[in-house]
Amino acid sequence: PSVLDSFALLSGQLNTLNKVLKHEKTPLLRNQVIIPLVLSPDRDEEIMRQTEGRVPVFSHEVVPDHLRTKPDPEVEEQEKQLITDAARITPDAAQKQIQSLNKMCSNLLEKISKEERESESGGLRQNKQTFNPADTNALVAAVAFGKGLSNRRPPGSGASVQSGQPGAGAIIAGASGIQQVPMTGAPAQQQPMLAGVQMAPAGQPGK
Repeated sequence: PSVLDSFALLSGQLNTLNKVLKHEKTPLLRNQVIIPLVLSPDRDEEIMRQTEGRVPVFSHEVVPDHLRTKPDPEVEEQEKQLITDAARITPDAAQKQIQSLNKMCSNLLEKISKEERESESGGLRQNKQTFNPADTNALVAAVAFGKGLSNRRPPGSGASVQSGQPGAGAIIAGASGIQQVPMTGAPAQQQPMLAGVQMAPAGQPGK
C-alpha cells in the first residue's frame, strides 16, 4: 500500500506539472535564460550529490559547458552542411539510400548475432565436462597406491596343486620359459610336448 500511495502521489504531481507546462500562459522554457548566481572554484558537496559525482565544482570553467544551449560553431556548421546536402537529394534517391542502409544494417546485425551464437556455443562446449572426477581419482589411487584392489586370486590360476603331482603347479606356472628335464630311465622320444614344455610321461610323478 505504501508503494501504491507513493506512486499515486508522484503520478498526480507529474500530471499537474504537465498541465502547467502545457498551459497557454506558461512561457516556453527554451526562451528562458539560466544565469548562475554563485560561481566558486571550491568543491561543492551539494552539487556532487545532485549530479551523482559528475560535477565536483561549479566554476567559471564548467559553467559554459553545462549551461550551453547551442552546439559548438564547428558542429553547427557541419549540421548546416548536412541539412543542405539532404535538401538536394530527390525522394527516390533518398528512398534508395534508405533501403541500402537498412540492408547493410540488417546484414551487420545478422553477422553480430551469428558471432554471438557461435561464441556462446563454443563457450558451452569448452565448459562441458567430459569426465567424472570421482572415477579419475579412484583410478589414480588404484594405480599409484593399490587402493580398492583385492588380494584374493581367482580360481584356476595355478595356486592349487594336486596331491599326486607336487610339481605340476610349478611346471604349468613356468611353462612360458622353462623346459623340464626328463627323468632318468625314460626315453626322451616318448615324453609328450605341451606348449613347448616337455612333460613327464604318465605313471611317473613330476619333478
